Amino acid sequence: MKYETSHPWLKFSLRLPPDDYHLWLLLGEVSSKVQHVNGVPLRPDVAADLHRVYLAKGVLATTAIEGNTLSETQVRLLVDGKLELPKSQQYLQQEVQNIIDVCNREARELMGPEGGDRRLCRALIEQYNHDVLKGLELSEGSVPGQLRPHSVLVGNVYRGAPAEDCEYLLERLCTWLNSDDFSPAEEELRIPFALIKAIVAHVYLAWIHPFGDGNGRTARLIEFHILFANGIPLPAAHLLSDHYNLTRAGYYRELAKASASGGDLLPFIRYALRGFLDGIREQIGRIRDQQMRVAWENYVYDRFRDVKNSPTQKRRRDLVFALTDRGDWVDVAGIDLLTPKLAREYATAGERMVQRDLNALSKMELISRRHGKVRANQHVIEAFLPRRVEASKG
Repeated sequence: MKYETSHPWLKFSLRLPPDDYHLWLLLGEVSSKVQHVNGVPLRPDVAADLHRVYLAKGVLATTAIEGNTLSETQVRLLVDGKLELPKSQQYLQQEVQNIIDVCNREARELMGPEGGDRRLCRALIEQYNHDVLKGLELSEGSVPGQLRPHSVLVGNVYRGAPAEDCEYLLERLCTWLNSDDFSPAEEELRIPFALIKAIVAHVYLAWIHPFGDGNGRTARLIEFHILFANGIPLPAAHLLSDHYNLTRAGYYRELAKASASGGDLLPFIRYALRGFLDGIREQIGRIRDQQMRVAWENYVYDRFRDVKNSPTQKRRRDLVFALTDRGDWVDVAGIDLLTPKLAREYATAGERMVQRDLNALSKMELISRRHGKVRANQHVIEAFLPRRVEASKG
């Protein structure tokens, strides 16, 4: 076949060096962090918000790499069904909406009672390409979901595989990805191998470039599918796309180096894993912050447990949580402006009520006061964490 001469790096083989301890330590830490996220119970509203945040990040990333200029705020609005753009920009909205629709459909199917189809096949890849290009104006010769009949230059850097070989190459790629090469016998290796499988699938689809348009978006959706279908939590399944977008120049550089090296995938795998690890560390930080907030709310309610539940006590709880939301010192003079509800309650009573509330909350040690400013004592929750010596002191 022609690709054997034009694209000799398409070898459909990967050997992970057993003595590369840096790689295996990286994979081990990534696996540990994934299991940590999988094992953390979250309130339904917190879990839903975390999903929306990282869906927006992942969708923004996979379209921004291709030139879409919507902001993260606009994509968040689109995820929530609240974005309205002028007609001249609606194609940008359509590009993003297509990715949102595919991700949400995949999540529903894979989490459904029958678990969805977790194996890759050519039909699924073609369906992804069809869906990401739905409703968009395309260059001549590009048909959503159909393999290209012509040669294509990828970013003025390299040519995609010969058009006449694309069908064979896609079939072979799916056969390889579904083989025992990516199905370890040990359960503890399932997540590391899923990550490697997703990264390899992405790179190979970018190399083959089987469609007239939408190859990058299709590759990143395949990556998302593999990650989520193999135990990666839904928010984390978007992290690789976000990493590629944040390090776009490095992304293209690593792709080019992989083909120029004759198909050595390890540098790209390391690059992708480091980005995934940074991203999941950030997610764990967000989750920890949310857990601390829930613990603080429970603590506040517990402190009011033995107090008569009256409008006064409810207002004081609301004040504590309003100060918590602000997160920093607040001028006492601005207390009545923290929320519309507090503004209404303090409007008729004046400063005396504010001072009585602050004195009561200070006595309960729920707030701190300093030089005409106040803040919530949320940091007291940290005293409930296991005690340890800081690493810098060892």
